[in-house]
Amino acid sequence: MCGTCGCGEDSVTIRMPGEKNKQNSNNHTHDHHHDHAREINLEIDVLQRNNLKAMKNRGYFEAKNIIALNLVSSPGSGKTSLLERTIKELSKSLSFYVIEGDQQTMNDANRIKAAGAPAVQINTGNGCHLDADMVEKAVAALNPKNNSFMIIENVGNLVCPSMFDLGESKRVVIISVTEGEDKPIKYPNMFQSSDICIINKSDLLPYVDFNVENTKKYALQVNHHLTFFELSVKTGEGMNAWYDWLNSQIK
Repeated sequence: MCGTCGCGEDSVTIRMPGEKNKQNSNNHTHDHHHDHAREINLEIDVLQRNNLKAMKNRGYFEAKNIIALNLVSSPGSGKTSLLERTIKELSKSLSFYVIEGDQQTMNDANRIKAAGAPAVQINTGNGCHLDADMVEKAVAALNPKNNSFMIIENVGNLVCPSMFDLGESKRVVIISVTEGEDKPIKYPNMFQSSDICIINKSDLLPYVDFNVENTKKYALQVNHHLTFFELSVKTGEGMNAWYDWLNSQIK
């Protein structure tokens, strides 16, 4: 179990599309004494261990000039669809490797592989976020080349992933116009810790009660350094600005 947010991570599976399960199990059945006096320090210890691993991941990415993007959002915002379209339209000029985080299934990794990029699926079981150790193992399986993008699609959740540094270069939070425009102030930690905010599904604006400028205003109250992209993955509107930004990251 994760000592920070309380989610269960007793059984984590990391696998490539087409591979059988490779389970990283932390289960143990031996009798032991639980020292409850240590529980107060558990959150600090978990985050410290994670941050050390994140520093190692970041050093690896920097040494190989890999741009690692941690994509975070609530479920259904369009993370995987954004990746699919991006890979299909940019893979001739840019190299992408993808880590997919979900509690169950290989669905997203299979979609990314079909789009044309190597992918690893991390199934977290009861876990509600990825951590730096999971990412390190997945990166080793992918073995990315220099001057490439490592895209980490985190588990759909606007709370727990905000606490865990994965060693990413940038954190990208995605919100769709079908969600409430006050998401940034309801979930401030995620928006405060992000570098980029993508507002997706702009094609639906005529049909929903969503004010883009209000959303930006709320987000800037939390983090005035945010860079925004407004786009529709379905229609392609606004995607070129996102592509220009990606191209500017590889030096």
